[in-house]
Amino acid sequence: MSRSVSAKALGRSTGTERILTVLIGLLALLGGIAVLVIGAGWLGTYRGRRPLADPLALDWLAQHALPARVGALVLGVLLLWLGLWWFFRSLRPEGRPDLELDHDLVVTSSAISDAVRADAETIDGIGRARVRAVGDSENPALRITLWLNEGTDLKRVWEQLDRTVLARARESLGVDVLPTAVRLELDTAAPQRVR
Repeated sequence: MSRSVSAKALGRSTGTERILTVLIGLLALLGGIAVLVIGAGWLGTYRGRRPLADPLALDWLAQHALPARVGALVLGVLLLWLGLWWFFRSLRPEGRPDLELDHDLVVTSSAISDAVRADAETIDGIGRARVRAVGDSENPALRITLWLNEGTDLKRVWEQLDRTVLARARESLGVDVLPTAVRLELDTAAPQRVR
C-alpha cells in the first residue's frame, strides 16, 4: 500500500498548506538574496547606498501613477483573497464521506462508523471503540480508537480486527483497499477504594 493512500487515514491532508508555505518561503528567500546582492554592491557600487525609496523608482511611479495604483490595488485584493481562502480552507471541517453503493443506495458516514464500531466491540478484550469515516466517497478511510481491557492479548485482537471487522467493512463498501489508522488505549479500571 502506498504511503499517500495510508496517510489519508492518519490525518487531514496538509499538501496545499505545505505547497503555499514553501512558495511564500521561496519568495522571501529570493527577496533576501536580492537585498544581499544589492547591499554587497554586486549590481553597482553606489546602488546599495541609495535610500529604500529610490528616486529613480519614485520618478517612474510618478510618471506611471494610474497603472501603479491599479496594479497595487489588484495585488492587494489578490493577496486578501488568497489569505481568506487559506484561512477558511484551514478551518473547514474534515470530510465525512457518504458512499453511493448503487444508484438508489447511499450509505452515510455515520452508518459506516456505527457498523464498524459495533462490529469491533464484539471482539473479546475490547471494552469500547470509536470509529470515524474520513476521506471522500472515492477514497474512504477509517480512524479507529480501541480501548482494550486489562490483560487482553493484543496480537489476537489485531488479527480479529483485520480478519473480521475490516474485511467485512471492505466487502460491504465494495473496496479493495480501506486505509485504516488504529489507535489503542488501555481502558482504565474503576478506581478501588482503600479501607
